Amino acid sequence: MRAAWRNPPEGRLIGRGHPAGDFLEAYEWIKESEELGSLGLRVHLPDHVRNPRGQLFGGFTPTYVDLVALLTVRAGTDRSQSGWLATTSMKLDYLAPILGPEFRIHSRVEHRRKRAYLIETRFLDMSDQLCVLALTNMLEVRAQGSLGDG
Repeated sequence: MRAAWRNPPEGRLIGRGHPAGDFLEAYEWIKESEELGSLGLRVHLPDHVRNPRGQLFGGFTPTYVDLVALLTVRAGTDRSQSGWLATTSMKLDYLAPILGPEFRIHSRVEHRRKRAYLIETRFLDMSDQLCVLALTNMLEVRAQGSLGDG
């Protein structure tokens, strides 16, 4: 049986029931574009991920990056046949605060070699100012709990 989060409503990227997705309220994200290895999203900023100044708390930013990078690797494909991906590294540069109530995320696979992926993720405010730039390395995992070939 397929997990409910794998069956999003039309125009959405993910449905309810995914632990990180539910925390970020990803079921509300609007899919602006999806092509093979590329996503464009309009995202709202939930109150519980804001710092006392009302900005996206920097510690939650990698949660967005990780979830979006995973979904970007599978963008434009049949995700029901997807295997497991492990995040092996992530680098974020914070350039401006994310204020909300909405912002955009653009993400794309920049490089693929065998089972390894390099994904670039950009957070933009609604006037398209770059606020966060992230690079994530992911590896397709063949056996659950193992990163290696053995």
